Amino acid sequence: MQNVYDILVERGYVDQSTDEKELREILGKEPITFYIGFDCTADSLTLGHYLQIMVMQHMQRAGHIPIALIGGGTTMIGDPSGKNDMRKIMTEETIDYNAEQFKRQLRHFLDFDNGKGHFTNNKDWLLNLNFVDFMREIGVHFTVNRMLTFDCYKNRMDQGLTFFEFSYMLMQSYDFLKLYRDFNCRLELGGSDQWSNMIGGYELVRKLEQDKVYAMTFKLLTTAEGKKMGKTESGTIWLDPEKTSPYELFQYMRNVDDRDVIKFMKLLTHLSLEEIDQYASLEGADLNKAKEVLAYEIVKDIHSKEEADKAKEAAKALFGQGGSLDNVPTTEIDEKTLAENKTVIDLIKLVGFVKTNSEGRRLVDQGGITIGEEKAKAFDQEITKDLFKDGQLLLRKGKKVYHKLVLK
Repeated sequence: MQNVYDILVERGYVDQSTDEKELREILGKEPITFYIGFDCTADSLTLGHYLQIMVMQHMQRAGHIPIALIGGGTTMIGDPSGKNDMRKIMTEETIDYNAEQFKRQLRHFLDFDNGKGHFTNNKDWLLNLNFVDFMREIGVHFTVNRMLTFDCYKNRMDQGLTFFEFSYMLMQSYDFLKLYRDFNCRLELGGSDQWSNMIGGYELVRKLEQDKVYAMTFKLLTTAEGKKMGKTESGTIWLDPEKTSPYELFQYMRNVDDRDVIKFMKLLTHLSLEEIDQYASLEGADLNKAKEVLAYEIVKDIHSKEEADKAKEAAKALFGQGGSLDNVPTTEIDEKTLAENKTVIDLIKLVGFVKTNSEGRRLVDQGGITIGEEKAKAFDQEITKDLFKDGQLLLRKGKKVYHKLVLK
């Protein structure tokens, strides 16, 4: 069987790792327990998290044992990495709810039965720590001078950095130590923005336990333009179908930049590299076939084959290739609601195309909204039930974002 380290490198996941040769050797020799942490800052995982899930799947398929560490404790502080200001402080009740949602979603992708994987929540040990004891055992191994050289802290010095946030690295490092002691966990995985925090844990375990452990980061999910993948004008791409429908996910992936298709096939699908190579030679309009395969595979793996089939049918219908409109994102609206939201601006806010009136006005002025088969004439254009055909009205934002209104 191929070494999973080589698989991760070949598919483009790996950014950097400690003791690369040693890590590759141990991953090819014996099952090891590894972990990834998920701070519960929302009630759903995102497309960015999905890259981390894919890495965990590759590792588990190779026989290694995943720990999904739910950050119920660390979320109460918030990771300062990549942030210009302090995160909003969340209530424990909200964090606990988000944690349960994460666990539900992760069970869809990974096997946690019969010791094949583990869930754990760092609130179980972090919230009951004695401050003085923690500082005596853990804090003494971290120097402020060195911590301030790490980007996660250095980049915040001008805006101000609270001691509250400064403690985050100590707590994440302690997580690795705790998981090593409880599960013999020997590898931490995470995004490249976590390198500083991960080095803290890697060094702490080695120092206190006199054993070899490892850390490996993977590249963040970004587009060819260098933008963070999974962010759109209307918001984040979520894994929860109630927040981002399978159709919306399909369309989002179907419309990626040509330069990103092969990269995302390697990172976000389980298609073989041999099959992916067949698409690498396609250009221009032919590349649309590869985009459709990319979108289909991701929706199938995140949701189901049934949802992927529905999304594909809806896309065909919208682009004049037959298929059914039944699975286009839909909002039911009664005549009273229509009367209260009778202008173009009202309706595109209602269906989530825009968040503000000013954003909506700009979009209409630029010709970016189509009502039925005609461009919206003005932001205050009235929409009446006469425009509905068979009780339905199709709205379009730009060229490829659709929403169906149904009178009830």
